[in-house]
Amino acid sequence: MLPTLKGKNIVLRAFKNSDAGDLQENANNKKIARFTFVPYPYKLKDAKSFIKRTRKNYRQKKEHNFAITLKKTNKAIGSISLMKLDFKNKNAELGYWLGEKYWGKGYTTEAGKLILRHAFNNLKLKRIYAMTFLSNKTSSKVLEKLGFKKEGILRKNVFRNNKFHDENLYAIVKK
Repeated sequence: MLPTLKGKNIVLRAFKNSDAGDLQENANNKKIARFTFVPYPYKLKDAKSFIKRTRKNYRQKKEHNFAITLKKTNKAIGSISLMKLDFKNKNAELGYWLGEKYWGKGYTTEAGKLILRHAFNNLKLKRIYAMTFLSNKTSSKVLEKLGFKKEGILRKNVFRNNKFHDENLYAIVKK
Protein backbone atom coordinates (compact mmCIF):
# COMPACT_ATOMS: atom_id res chain seq x y z
CA MET A 1 0.00 0.00 0.00
CA LEU A 2 1.23 3.47 -0.89
CA PRO A 3 2.31 5.30 2.29
CA THR A 4 0.64 8.48 3.54
CA LEU A 5 3.01 11.46 3.73
CA LYS A 6 1.97 14.31 6.03
CA GLY A 7 3.07 17.91 5.73
CA LYS A 8 2.07 21.15 7.43
CA ASN A 9 -0.81 22.02 5.07
CA ILE A 10 -1.18 18.98 2.84
CA VAL A 11 -1.21 15.20 2.93
CA LEU A 12 -0.02 12.96 0.12
CA ARG A 13 -1.96 9.70 -0.03
CA ALA A 14 -3.18 7.08 -2.47
CA PHE A 15 -6.07 8.13 -4.66
CA LYS A 16 -9.50 6.83 -3.61
CA ASN A 17 -12.44 6.21 -5.93
CA SER A 18 -14.25 9.01 -4.08
CA ASP A 19 -11.57 11.48 -5.32
CA ALA A 20 -12.79 11.21 -8.93
CA GLY A 21 -15.08 14.26 -8.70
CA ASP A 22 -12.42 16.48 -7.09
CA LEU A 23 -9.86 15.25 -9.60
CA GLN A 24 -12.13 15.99 -12.55
CA GLU A 25 -13.02 19.43 -11.18
CA ASN A 26 -9.39 20.46 -10.67
CA ALA A 27 -7.84 18.84 -13.77
CA ASN A 28 -10.46 20.09 -16.25
CA ASN A 29 -8.49 23.24 -17.07
CA LYS A 30 -6.80 24.37 -20.29
CA LYS A 31 -3.95 25.95 -18.30
CA ILE A 32 -3.12 22.58 -16.71
CA ALA A 33 -3.44 20.69 -19.99
CA ARG A 34 -1.12 23.18 -21.70
CA PHE A 35 1.95 22.09 -19.70
CA THR A 36 1.09 18.49 -18.77
CA PHE A 37 -0.20 15.29 -20.30
CA VAL A 38 -3.57 15.78 -18.59
CA PRO A 39 -6.17 15.85 -21.40
CA TYR A 40 -8.64 18.69 -21.90
CA PRO A 41 -11.53 18.48 -21.50
CA TYR A 42 -10.99 16.19 -18.51
CA LYS A 43 -14.10 14.10 -17.88
CA LEU A 44 -15.21 12.08 -14.86
CA LYS A 45 -14.42 8.86 -16.76
CA ASP A 46 -10.84 10.16 -17.26
CA ALA A 47 -10.50 10.64 -13.51
CA LYS A 48 -11.86 7.16 -12.74
CA SER A 49 -9.54 5.59 -15.30
CA PHE A 50 -6.56 7.53 -13.91
CA ILE A 51 -7.29 6.38 -10.34
CA LYS A 52 -7.53 2.77 -11.49
CA ARG A 53 -4.25 3.13 -13.43
CA THR A 54 -2.44 4.56 -10.37
CA ARG A 55 -3.23 1.38 -8.43
CA LYS A 56 -2.09 -0.89 -11.26
CA ASN A 57 1.15 1.06 -11.76
CA TYR A 58 1.88 0.91 -8.03
CA ARG A 59 1.34 -2.86 -7.93
CA GLN A 60 3.66 -3.23 -10.92
CA LYS A 61 6.28 -1.02 -9.17
CA LYS A 62 6.19 1.49 -12.05
CA GLU A 63 4.90 4.56 -10.20
CA HIS A 64 4.13 6.07 -6.84
CA ASN A 65 1.27 8.44 -7.64
CA PHE A 66 -0.09 10.49 -4.75
CA ALA A 67 -3.18 12.63 -4.40
CA ILE A 68 -2.21 16.05 -3.06
CA THR A 69 -4.91 16.68 -0.45
CA LEU A 70 -5.64 19.59 1.84
CA LYS A 71 -5.00 18.58 5.44
CA LYS A 72 -8.08 20.48 6.67
CA THR A 73 -10.59 18.98 4.22
CA ASN A 74 -8.95 15.81 2.79
CA LYS A 75 -10.03 17.16 -0.64
CA ALA A 76 -7.83 16.05 -3.57
CA ILE A 77 -6.46 19.20 -5.22
CA GLY A 78 -3.79 17.73 -7.48
CA SER A 79 -1.34 14.94 -8.09
CA ILE A 80 2.38 14.31 -7.61
CA SER A 81 4.14 11.22 -8.89
CA LEU A 82 7.38 9.34 -9.06
CA MET A 83 7.14 7.81 -12.52
CA LYS A 84 9.40 5.51 -14.55
CA LEU A 85 10.70 4.04 -11.29
CA ASP A 86 14.06 2.42 -12.04
CA PHE A 87 15.24 0.57 -8.95
CA LYS A 88 18.27 -0.89 -10.74
CA ASN A 89 19.64 2.56 -11.55
CA LYS A 90 18.00 4.13 -8.49
CA ASN A 91 16.16 6.95 -10.27
CA ALA A 92 12.68 8.17 -11.19
CA GLU A 93 10.92 11.02 -12.95
CA LEU A 94 8.92 13.55 -10.93
CA GLY A 95 5.63 14.86 -12.30
CA TYR A 96 2.93 17.02 -10.73
CA TRP A 97 -0.02 19.31 -11.28
CA LEU A 98 -2.26 21.32 -8.96
CA GLY A 99 -5.76 22.77 -9.39
CA GLU A 100 -5.53 26.42 -10.45
CA LYS A 101 -7.34 27.85 -7.43
CA TYR A 102 -4.57 26.37 -5.23
CA TRP A 103 -1.66 27.92 -7.15
CA GLY A 104 0.70 30.30 -5.37
CA LYS A 105 0.11 28.90 -1.87
CA GLY A 106 3.26 26.75 -1.61
CA TYR A 107 1.39 23.43 -1.85
CA THR A 108 3.42 22.10 -4.80
CA THR A 109 6.71 22.90 -3.09
CA GLU A 110 5.48 21.25 0.13
CA ALA A 111 4.37 18.18 -1.84
CA GLY A 112 7.74 18.11 -3.59
CA LYS A 113 9.63 18.09 -0.30
CA LEU A 114 7.48 15.22 0.98
CA ILE A 115 7.86 13.08 -2.13
CA LEU A 116 11.63 13.69 -2.34
CA ARG A 117 12.04 12.56 1.26
CA HIS A 118 10.03 9.44 0.37
CA ALA A 119 12.11 8.83 -2.78
CA PHE A 120 15.48 9.19 -1.08
CA ASN A 121 14.78 7.73 2.37
CA ASN A 122 12.11 5.05 1.78
CA LEU A 123 12.78 4.00 -1.82
CA LYS A 124 16.56 4.55 -1.55
CA LEU A 125 16.70 6.32 -4.91
CA LYS A 126 19.76 8.45 -5.77
CA ARG A 127 18.48 10.70 -8.58
CA ILE A 128 15.12 12.29 -9.34
CA TYR A 129 14.66 14.13 -12.61
CA ALA A 130 11.88 16.30 -14.00
CA MET A 131 11.12 18.02 -17.28
CA THR A 132 9.29 21.28 -17.85
CA PHE A 133 8.31 23.09 -21.02
CA LEU A 134 10.63 26.07 -21.52
CA SER A 135 7.65 28.41 -21.23
CA ASN A 136 6.53 26.92 -17.89
CA LYS A 137 8.54 29.27 -15.67
CA THR A 138 6.46 28.56 -12.57
CA SER A 139 7.20 24.84 -12.63
CA SER A 140 10.91 25.55 -13.15
CA LYS A 141 10.86 27.82 -10.07
CA VAL A 142 9.24 25.05 -7.99
CA LEU A 143 11.98 22.61 -8.99
CA GLU A 144 14.71 25.14 -8.22
CA LYS A 145 13.18 25.81 -4.77
CA LEU A 146 13.35 22.05 -4.16
CA GLY A 147 17.06 21.99 -4.98
CA PHE A 148 16.89 20.65 -8.53
CA LYS A 149 19.63 21.79 -10.93
CA LYS A 150 19.04 22.44 -14.61
CA GLU A 151 21.01 19.89 -16.60
CA GLY A 152 20.09 21.05 -20.07
CA ILE A 153 17.44 21.48 -22.73
CA LEU A 154 15.87 18.54 -24.55
CA ARG A 155 15.19 19.96 -28.00
CA LYS A 156 11.88 19.08 -29.69
CA ASN A 157 11.29 16.49 -26.96
CA VAL A 158 7.48 16.58 -26.77
CA PHE A 159 4.81 16.75 -29.45
CA ARG A 160 1.84 18.49 -27.85
CA ASN A 161 -0.96 20.63 -29.29
CA ASN A 162 0.19 19.95 -32.86
CA LYS A 163 3.76 21.16 -32.42
CA PHE A 164 7.09 20.11 -30.94
CA HIS A 165 8.26 21.65 -27.67
CA ASP A 166 11.68 21.96 -26.07
CA GLU A 167 11.91 20.94 -22.42
CA ASN A 168 14.18 21.85 -19.55
CA LEU A 169 15.75 18.83 -17.87
CA TYR A 170 16.22 19.20 -14.12
CA ALA A 171 17.56 16.71 -11.59
CA ILE A 172 18.39 16.40 -7.92
CA VAL A 173 20.86 13.87 -6.60
CA LYS A 174 20.95 12.57 -3.04
CA LYS A 175 24.24 13.56 -1.44
